Amino acid sequence: MAGAPSPRMREVMEALVRHLHAFAREVKLTEAEYDLGIATLNRIGQATHDSHNEGILFADILGFSTLCCLLNNGNAGATETAAALLGPFWRMHSPRTENGGSILRSPTPGPALFVNCRVLDPTGAPIEGVEMDIWHASPVGYYENQDPQQADMNLRGKFLTDAQGRFSFRSVKPAGYPVPTDGPAGDVLRAQNRHPYRPAHVHFLGYREGFKTLVTQVFVDDDERLDSDAVFGVTEHLVGDYRLHESGTPPAPDVTAPWYTLDYTFVMEPGEAKLPTPPIK
Repeated sequence: MAGAPSPRMREVMEALVRHLHAFAREVKLTEAEYDLGIATLNRIGQATHDSHNEGILFADILGFSTLCCLLNNGNAGATETAAALLGPFWRMHSPRTENGGSILRSPTPGPALFVNCRVLDPTGAPIEGVEMDIWHASPVGYYENQDPQQADMNLRGKFLTDAQGRFSFRSVKPAGYPVPTDGPAGDVLRAQNRHPYRPAHVHFLGYREGFKTLVTQVFVDDDERLDSDAVFGVTEHLVGDYRLHESGTPPAPDVTAPWYTLDYTFVMEPGEAKLPTPPIK
């Protein structure tokens, strides 16, 4: 590695080779297992396309994605962090939507969900002008790009925080869902006798110049799989209060009980505003 002009590349590659060789020695890797490993890497690439990223999914089910997230947020994992996995389903160009608007782009049966959020800086001051990108799975557990019954960009929207740092929107309560299991990631889960399910959640991505881009998820508090997320993404800080309402006056005239509300406050740290690379188009 000595000829690499980048000091960081030398550091990373030297460590990669050192640990990769140590791994092979420790487990006494057989030639057949080596062949299987290379074939799995090839299959990960072959299973990745415009609407699915098997590489990210494979890193997720090994806990590697969450580890990298923790190392880069919340004092290197020493404290609770507002950050979480981007996941394999973020798309760059969600429709801009007025505050309080709906992100339902096609009929989507399920209990109505009304979300009210604030975005603050570490001192507690509101941050105006944050682009908050929202996306989540439907009540039957599919993102719109997986489901021909949903309109393009259904359950996706992009909002702008106001002078009080607030944004709000209407949707439906999401459901938990299995990660795709028809590729190498599914093979690993089955070999380990692990279930493939993620607890229900809503994704949030906050972007504004002068602040570190916030990528996070807020999990539904009554989901039975909070402690066994297939991709290890749940922390206590990210479990929201999805409050059930079975009576009273609904927030919209076309809503009947039951409906849910979620109130949540995000904190964005000063830093570099940089959007991630979309895993899908």
